[in-house]
Formats: sequence, C-alpha cells, structure tokens
Amino acid sequence: MRARFFADLAEAAAGNPDVVLITADIGFGAVEEFMTRCPGQFVNAGVAEQNMTGLAAGMALAGARVFTYSIANFPTLRCLEQIRNDVAYHHADVVVVAVGGGLAYGALGMSHHATEDLAIMRSIPGLAVAAPGDAVETSAVMEDLLTNGGPAYLRLGKAGEPDVHPLALRLARGESVGLRTGGDVAIFSTGAILANVVQAAELLGYAGVHADVRSFPWLDPLDVMAVHDAAHRYRTIVTVEEHSITGGLGSAVAEILAETPGSASLIRIGLPARFSSLVGDQDHLRGAHGLDPAAITARVLEQLEVNRGLACQVR
Repeated sequence: MRARFFADLAEAAAGNPDVVLITADIGFGAVEEFMTRCPGQFVNAGVAEQNMTGLAAGMALAGARVFTYSIANFPTLRCLEQIRNDVAYHHADVVVVAVGGGLAYGALGMSHHATEDLAIMRSIPGLAVAAPGDAVETSAVMEDLLTNGGPAYLRLGKAGEPDVHPLALRLARGESVGLRTGGDVAIFSTGAILANVVQAAELLGYAGVHADVRSFPWLDPLDVMAVHDAAHRYRTIVTVEEHSITGGLGSAVAEILAETPGSASLIRIGLPARFSSLVGDQDHLRGAHGLDPAAITARVLEQLEVNRGLACQVR
C-alpha cells in the first residue's frame, strides 16, 4: 500500500507542479522516487509534525495540493489542533497520510499503535477519511484525492499487504465495494485487515455459513446506502477493523442501524477500548487481539449461535 501510494503520488506530481509532499523526517527508503522526480515539490519538515501541518495548510491556501506523511499517530494525534483549526476549518487542500495504521508498528509499542485515529479523524467536520484495504483500493482512493482534493485523512498499511482485488477499481468518494455476494451474513471491513476478513469468510463457508464481504475504503463519507441495503437483506451484519471498537467502522454502522427500523443485528469486531502493553509484529498482535482469520470466524459463529438462541426465546 505504501509503495502504491508513493508511485501514484510521484506520477501525479510529475504532471502537476502544485502537488507537494511534506514528510516529518521519515519515509526514506520509500520517498526517493518522489524526491528524484520532483525535488522542488518535496519538503522535509523535520520531527515537527505540528509545524509540518501548519506549513501544509499555508501552502494549500496559496494554491498547492499538499500531502503530509508520517508514521501512525504522529501526523494525526500529535498535531490534531493544526488539522482541526488550520486544515479542516479553512477547507485547505491537505491530505494527511499516516502509514502503519492499526498494529503495523506493533514492535515499537503503544506509542506507535494507530488505534484511535479513525474515530478522531471522522469526528472532525469536513475532513474526508479513507482506509483502503489493499494497494488496488489505495490507487482508487488516490485517484479521487488527486481529483477532488482535501481536506482528507488517508490511513495506509505499512508494506507487503496482499492484493485482494484482482483488477483495478474506480470508486467515487464514499463508495464501498463488494467482494462476495449471496450469503447469509454480511461482513464489512475497513483498512488493511481486509485479507484476513476474506480468509475468515472462506472459513465460515466450511462451517456452513455463507458470508458476503464488503470493503469500506471510505469511512467519511460512508456508503450509507450499502448499509441500509444490508440491513434489509441480512439478519446479521459484522464489522471488522484493526482499530478501537469505539468510534470506527463498527460505530459508524451502528449509528446508521440505530435509525433504521427493523434493521439487522450487529456484531462489532475490533480492538478493545484500552491500551495494549503487548509488543510484537502485526500478525502476532492481530492474533492476540482476535483479529486473525480463525478468531474472526470463531467470534462470528459464537455470536450467530447466541442470536439463534435469543430468537428461539422470543418465539
């Protein structure tokens, strides 16, 4: 996902001198192509994310199309006031890019766990929020951001995530994409956990539960029509995200279902709303927090059994 982001950004910048990239002294090993092709459109702001964001807002208000880039929480939580007051309030054409969403930098501890970012970013008025599931979705989101601009937040995985989609996508802002259809339960996913969700759907099939999968690369705007459609087609909707259970995709879907009469029941799968003291690589931490394919499958099967028991009691 990171490599695709930089490739798409460098290609756009080569044809548009207004496209600017600002980093907070990170990304070397990934940003060289951009620096080489567009040296006059690259700024290293140093380890000073607040300054980076203020600089980006000023450049955007002067006509630039600015992308800021750093690891996990640093371009978001460290400079939240600047994102809110300088970028969003002034509707500046700035895209805040965080690499390593969720637990991708798990070996560096909770300071590098980006587990509340989606909740916080989607609460800021006028800020679009995107969390693509693979490199293909990243390109689709980038096409929109390069066409329609910011203010926006783009949450990326770190590197090496498998491509789930076999072909390129074209997505309007706020559009979701279906991967499997015709099942008994709908599973919604956002971000780089998508490959695990697809694997879980396959495991559910072996257990006799046919699951649809829909990816939400955009959290704001959210594909409300897709949620409404699922609420009337399925008895159960499952949301899966590598993010706190509070405020992310599960919360966004719950908000819609709460105002949808006779809607489906909801199973939210995510990280517990507490800090984790565990340290390890992303796969290890996903397993420890119930986000590997087997754990997702077990959670869905367990909750479906509970739902069936409750339905029998009502009868």
